[in-house]
This record gives sequence, structure tokens and C-alpha cells, in this order.
Amino acid sequence: MNLSLLILLPLLTAIIILLMRNAAQVKWVALAGAALQFVLAFVLLFTFREQRADGNTAQMLFETTYNWFPSWGISFHLGVDGISVAMILLTAFVVIAGVLVSWNVTKMTKEFFFLLILLSLGAYGFFISLDLFILFFFLEIAVIPKYLLIGIWGSGKKEYSANKLALMLMGGSALVLVGMLGIYFSGAERSFDLMKLSQLNISYQTQMICFPLLFVGFGVFTALFPFHTWVPDGHSSAPTAGSMFLAGISMKLGGYGCLRVATYLMPEGAQEYATIIIVLSVIAILYGAFATMMQKDLKYINAYSSVSHCGFVLLGIGMLTKTSMTGAVMQMVSHGLMTALFFAVIGMIYERTHTRQVSEMGGLLKRMPFIISILFIVGLCSLGLPGLSGFVAEMTVFVGSWEHPDTFSRVATILACLSIVVTAVYILRAVTKTAMGPLTTGFENLSDATWNEKLAALILVAGIIAIGIAPFWLNDLIRPGAEIIMQKISIPK
Repeated sequence: MNLSLLILLPLLTAIIILLMRNAAQVKWVALAGAALQFVLAFVLLFTFREQRADGNTAQMLFETTYNWFPSWGISFHLGVDGISVAMILLTAFVVIAGVLVSWNVTKMTKEFFFLLILLSLGAYGFFISLDLFILFFFLEIAVIPKYLLIGIWGSGKKEYSANKLALMLMGGSALVLVGMLGIYFSGAERSFDLMKLSQLNISYQTQMICFPLLFVGFGVFTALFPFHTWVPDGHSSAPTAGSMFLAGISMKLGGYGCLRVATYLMPEGAQEYATIIIVLSVIAILYGAFATMMQKDLKYINAYSSVSHCGFVLLGIGMLTKTSMTGAVMQMVSHGLMTALFFAVIGMIYERTHTRQVSEMGGLLKRMPFIISILFIVGLCSLGLPGLSGFVAEMTVFVGSWEHPDTFSRVATILACLSIVVTAVYILRAVTKTAMGPLTTGFENLSDATWNEKLAALILVAGIIAIGIAPFWLNDLIRPGAEIIMQKISIPK
């Protein structure tokens, strides 16, 4: 399979959207492009599984290399393993749901959908890149549309939120760039190729300097404490689809970078800094959970809970076991689907009630049975109900973390587990207050979900249930990639 299609398809869709003059038809072009991306992602999944079943044990499949700047060691090198395929599937789910949820956007429609598709292009390119320079290039492509989506189509303190997000993410990008250049100039062979670099023995001194730069740089994207402050403001001010992309896809770029680049290329650095990563992850998990309890706005509730849930991703990486790393990737996929659905439902509620304050809503189940039923499902997924993806992902992280017999790791795991209780409190309180009780005055004529909203919700729910009920297909997809990373890491017991 030619992986370039994952870049060319959204690029072609974006160009067609820009050339169109009829704004009413733009959404159909965007939906067609998103649907083709969705189909292509599943073709990739089945083709990948067939290759593995036929005995292809290569680390990366469908590799393509084009020399771009040979003198600088830069090549357009593409390839995927199971971890990459899982992230591409997540992106495809969120993209098509985001387009459907944005069906009623009337302000600068063409530009809005162009930026959404451009975001997907950056995400696909990032997940299939095997050259650090190209990977960084696609990471930056995914930053600019976020700024514009919040600044133009956002609400509330949108200018402040857009500027804060851009500055924080550009700061993280600067750290990533310095770390990449440090690796590039430290070796005798000047190359940005990820696979070549993985075969080199990067010196201990270089790892001690470059690992924190890369991990913190990517960590900013995935709400690493204390660099998480852009998350609540960015999510709360972004339009619905912007929040879905921001939490569902963009925050996963950071987790993927921490695992694929920092941990894989610099295993000694990962071991040395593991304790700090675990401590910061546990703080993020607990802080995010307790901070969420104090929120009254549905978007802020989901935003702060994302800080907590992304802490599980970093905890799984920091624990440096095969099971915990597998759980970290599963948590990225699960949280991407879950938080995208949560923001979609919040957007549907806000569009009808014109409020996101929990205290101003009540009895909505009577008027919006479909929307509130989806709210219940995504809430139960967030608190880790068995049968849904949240339970599978978090339990895998916990089991992998518990594999360490030392007291520090066990205490960190227990503290992380305690956040489940706090999550149950704020989720059940917010959902029941919104859905149950007497209907709030003025909400008697509210309408339920439209066809596009139902389709978007059902697509994301299908992904959540597919992982929750039958998780082994995703586990089997991810685990070989985690094993390869663990082969470079030897932790004394």
C-alpha cells in the first residue's frame, strides 16, 4: 500500500475546497474526503494485518523513501507499524465525526472546512513519518489551523486562548527542534532518519541532554504537568470540531512523539528520567481529577479531565514495561475517541440550550433522549466502566505499572488508581444534573439530534464499544511495536 495516499487525499480535498465558490457544497466535499480517509484507514488496517499474518516480520511495513536533501540527511521516509496504524485509525474516526458535527457552520464555511482537513493532513503525515525533520514539519502543520480555528470561530476569550495555545505549543516545538538537532549533530553520521538513528549508540551524555528536551517538548502537546495550562483555555474557547480535533488528535501527537522519538531513540535517558516522568504523570492525573470537580462548565469539565486522562498515557510510557506502553497507546486511542465524542455532545447541548453551565440545566433527557443517552455512554466510558474502551486502556496501564515490584512504582500506581473514584464523582454529578430532574424552564421546545449529529456520535460510539468489548485486536496490533521499544530498554529488577 502506498502511504503517500494518506497525505495526498486530504491535500487534494483541501485544494478542492479552496477552489470552490459554492459554500453549500463545501461541506459535502469535506465529508466525501473524510469518508475516503476513513475507508483508506481501514484498508491500511486490513492490509497491515494480512502482511503480518503472511509472516512479514519487518519492523515497519509499506516503507517508502525519497531523498529530499541528501547532503543534510533529510529524506521523505514513510512507514508504519501497529502503533502508527492505531493512531491513523483514531485520526480517521475523529475527522469524519468532526466534519459531520460542523455541518451547520455558516461563518466562512470554506475556510473552516479547509482548516479541518489541513489538520488531518498534519496528523496523518506525523504518524507515518520515519524522518525526524519531516515528522517535525507535519507537527507544525497541525499547529497553525488550531490557532485560526480558535481565534476566528471560537467563543469566550478566544483571542487570549488562541495566543496562549500557539505560544505554548510553539515553545514545545522549539524544545523538540533543539533536541532533534542535538541528536543530529552528536553522531558521526548526520541523519534525521528514525530507523538509522535507532541503530546507533547515542552517547549517554547526549541522551541526558536531548531526552528531556524531546520528552518535555512533545509533552507540552499532551498536557504534561506543569505545561498543561493551555488545555482548559484552548478547549473551552474552540469551536466544537476544533475541540474534538484538539483533544482527540492533537494531544496524541505529543504522546506518540514521547514514545516513538524520545523513548525509542534514547532508552538510557528514558531510564534515568523515568522517576521524574512518573511523578509528573501522577500529579497530572490527580490534579486534573480534583480540578475537574471544581468546574461548572461542561467544556471545562472535559478539558481538565483530559489533563487527568492524558496523565495515564505518560504514566504508561514512564513505567517502561511492555504492558504499560501498550496501555499508553490504547489510552491514546480510547481517550481520543471518548473526548471527541464528549466535546461533540457538549456542542450539541450548547447549540440548543445556549449554555454550558451545569447549574443552568436539568431534565434534558425528556427533550433530547438521543443526545443525553450518548452523554451517559461517554461519561461512563470516562469513569472506566467495563465494556467500554476507557476501562480496557486504563486497566492495561495499571497492570503494566504494577509489574514493577519496587515500592515507589506500586505507590504511584495506587495513587493513579484513586483518581477513578474522583472521576466517578464529577462525571456522575455532571451527567445526572444535566439529564435528570425537572426540565429547566425555557427548554420545553428543544429538539433532539439531527441526522449528521447522530451519525457522528454513532461512529465514535462504535469505536469505543469495539475496543471495550473486543480489545484484543487493538492489543495485538500495538504490542509488537511496544516489544521492539522494550528490546532497547533493560531495567534492572
